[in-house]
Amino acid sequence: MEKMKVALHFGADAVYFGLPDFSLRARSNQFTKEDIIEAQKICRKMNRKFYLTMNIYAHNVHLNKIKEQLKWLEQNGIRPNGIIASDPGIIRLIKKYLPQTDIHLSTQANATNIEAVKFWQEVGITRVVLARETVLNEIKEIHQAVPTMELESFVHGAMCMSYSGRCILSKWMTGRSANLGDCAQPCRWRWSDNKDENFQDNTQEGKELELVDDQKRFGMKVEEDRHGTYMFNSYDLSLLEHLDKLIKAGVVSFKIEGRAKSVYYLAVTVRAYRRVLDALLADNKNNKKDVDKIISEEKKELRKLSHRGYWTGFVLGDEPPHLLDKAYLPVEWEFVGISTEIDLIDDCDTIREETQCSKNVNKNNRAREVFVHNKLAVGDEVEVITVGENFITKIEQIKDEEGRSVLSAHGGLGKKFAVIFNQQIPKTFILRKKKCN
Repeated sequence: MEKMKVALHFGADAVYFGLPDFSLRARSNQFTKEDIIEAQKICRKMNRKFYLTMNIYAHNVHLNKIKEQLKWLEQNGIRPNGIIASDPGIIRLIKKYLPQTDIHLSTQANATNIEAVKFWQEVGITRVVLARETVLNEIKEIHQAVPTMELESFVHGAMCMSYSGRCILSKWMTGRSANLGDCAQPCRWRWSDNKDENFQDNTQEGKELELVDDQKRFGMKVEEDRHGTYMFNSYDLSLLEHLDKLIKAGVVSFKIEGRAKSVYYLAVTVRAYRRVLDALLADNKNNKKDVDKIISEEKKELRKLSHRGYWTGFVLGDEPPHLLDKAYLPVEWEFVGISTEIDLIDDCDTIREETQCSKNVNKNNRAREVFVHNKLAVGDEVEVITVGENFITKIEQIKDEEGRSVLSAHGGLGKKFAVIFNQQIPKTFILRKKKCN
């Protein structure tokens, strides 16, 4: 729920969520039935759309629970703008139990061509979330051939080393099925050559491995140092500067992958795409220089997040590179806290209100309640991220839940702290600070 609220506050037009048993983020999904009821109220009151995820590949054992879930949605008046599914059996059940509900085809179904999209339209699908492997010209051709089908495209987030997430590595190695929402992500693990017992010697610089098939037709060079290698670790997707091309190609919805990310990641990423998209759709009120300036600013913001390196994925016809020597690229900033007051209805709702939001909303106080994620200390200089602007401020005092002054607050404790800043602060914000060298 917190991630949903942050995404909406920082500019999302729509959110997607579902119960753990039926979505592809089972372990990171904490949604309950009560949350779904509350989430619908929030989205409807804000005039935002929401989609339910039922995008696992089901086995017979899952079918009765899926039927029960669909009946529960009907009985409780849950009316999503669409249900995201990939399994034909689940799609058939949705049509049976919720015949008036739009069905969106999940990217897991790997739709990459005109005939596939035509087939799904005949089945009754109203929107296709295209496979990440679809290139720009193919998107344009699909739209021209099937103009009444809504097309959605992923524009930011992790890239799977397998084909649109249809991976069996996790099931094979850990017994956790990626296609049932329980991926252990072996592609992100560090790998090393355990046959060389001396390889863990810290004085060794490293070595280059060349992996070849048994007939020596195909080869891949992998650099391995004393820390091992991340040979499956693909770069992250980022299409911030190519949204205009996707709009012209016929894409009507841009999707940010973020269910397993932090609220900090969501806030910065959603705001970046909101700003660029609004500039592009501003009926020529913004000229190209203005749009380019916003893109440049927001790319800098995205680079402050933890990432594996950004690439355009397959959209421009390139093969995505891999980050071989580490899990993530080093970044100078760390997420340290979030305000506990995310008031979606009374606070500023979207990035469209720009800097007036953070200037006008509830700034009669320098003290705010903060849920701490990493260490905060008196005297720290922190950057406040709001829906409309970033600004630097300093922490003058910290009080614990008993009202006692403390010199520092630490994350991982599940506690809230009253933080007194040296200037007035809006009530909904994210905090980050530069890492110590």
